Amino acid sequence: MNQTTRFGSLRHYEKGGVEVINDDARNYVFSNIFEVASKSKPYEKVAVGKNIEYVIETIRVEGTSGWRAPAQDEFALVMDGEVEIRLLKLDNPGVVPAGTRGSIALAGTPAGRKMGVVKARRGHMTLLPVGAAYQFHGAQLGVVLLQTLAGSDTIERWAEICQTAPRPKA
Repeated sequence: MNQTTRFGSLRHYEKGGVEVINDDARNYVFSNIFEVASKSKPYEKVAVGKNIEYVIETIRVEGTSGWRAPAQDEFALVMDGEVEIRLLKLDNPGVVPAGTRGSIALAGTPAGRKMGVVKARRGHMTLLPVGAAYQFHGAQLGVVLLQTLAGSDTIERWAEICQTAPRPKA
């Protein structure tokens, strides 16, 4: 049997699904990160995976985001497009209140020292360290998966994005 791996993208994806053999589809969830990104506003942080307090968020990259600062290290994995990630060491890491989960949006450009710029493409992962701020930029559409803690701006649309019934037969 020949198997072919096909990578999806924001412009070309097929919604997959859970093939339930002898169980109930309600016991599983399935979402498609590209479908979620295609229906999201730029830089919305939509949870597509969750393990206790940890989440995987899908982010539609389009244009330039605002600056954000994480309360803990985060990891950005580019799934589609080319994404420029600008990093800044914060002069005042205290802009992120103690006890914050995930990251927070910062007004304007925060004070700090430029750390560098990462140009990442599909499969490239970038550390977004605590104590720094980051900004995403995409000249074209892109998709990033962000591993973080669920925060105040994590959007949970489980009922909208997850398969909850058996896949219709083609």
